Amino acid sequence: MTRRLVVLRALGLGDLLTAVPALRALRRAFPDHETVLVAPARLADAAAATGVVDRLLPAEAPGRAVPARIDWPWPTPDIAVDLHGNGPLSLRPLEALNPSRLLAYARPDGPEWCEDEHERHRWCRLLGSYGIPADPADLRIPAPDAHPSVPGATIVHPGADAAARRWPAERFGAVGSALCAAGHRVVVTAGAGEGPLARRVAQCAGLPASSVLGGAADVPFEELAALVAGARAVVVGDTGLAHLATALGTPSVVLFGPVAPRLWGPPADPRHRVLWHGDPGGVPRPGDAHGDRPDERLLRITPAEVVAAVDRLPGAGHGPLVAAGRLP
Repeated sequence: MTRRLVVLRALGLGDLLTAVPALRALRRAFPDHETVLVAPARLADAAAATGVVDRLLPAEAPGRAVPARIDWPWPTPDIAVDLHGNGPLSLRPLEALNPSRLLAYARPDGPEWCEDEHERHRWCRLLGSYGIPADPADLRIPAPDAHPSVPGATIVHPGADAAARRWPAERFGAVGSALCAAGHRVVVTAGAGEGPLARRVAQCAGLPASSVLGGAADVPFEELAALVAGARAVVVGDTGLAHLATALGTPSVVLFGPVAPRLWGPPADPRHRVLWHGDPGGVPRPGDAHGDRPDERLLRITPAEVVAAVDRLPGAGHGPLVAAGRLP
């Protein structure tokens, strides 16, 4: 009979990718179990691409809420792991499955929740408290076999789930224009419903409409991953594509606003640059990550800073555009 391990992480792409170190640790600890990830159906291809998930069981709720139930079609799971939250809302649907063992925060045998902790470290620490070694740096995923549709592209991704984490289209456009002038082959990627935003960025950058990928729907994950894996650089806000660049080892510049990069940013690595104008010694969540307007800290980032950061990426530099005074 198949032994199963169920993991609740019913959130977005970035959330899935930050959980890869913990998922990989679970695979090592329980190699004879089938790992079932409870997550939105749209993440099925991404989950499979991690190499540490055997099956995705669809479940989701509006926003970042917890699914009220898990439609579990198999016999009782041996192990359940809550990588979603730290309270009864995420525990209840797992407890309802009557697993033989449940690993989670907010339980007598679980560790204490730490609010100001990097997401990768949070879930690795949870597993470590149960005697399962997990390395937060073990976050890479394999590059896809598919060839990128635009080899060597510099990707500009202006979208994000909330306006608080969306840098203005005109600024992304100014960056795209400067990079094009320097010889970068710029493409603008968009998730479902982000077509108007991406087209506005392309227009501001002087790019043709064909430079926009996605928008009416998400770019299929294999195509997106191939594009990112083969990219020269990625310029992106604090959203899922930033985590995909990190997971694939692609040079990136990530723009932060309401939440400090020490909670959600890439690891310290010359391939990844973070821009943030919060107080380094202040609270790590100074703004509302789900707010309806761009965060003030995000708006402090200038196009010149972004282009200078791309300049410093290994193999992605383009010359002294900023020094020449072409960008604000």
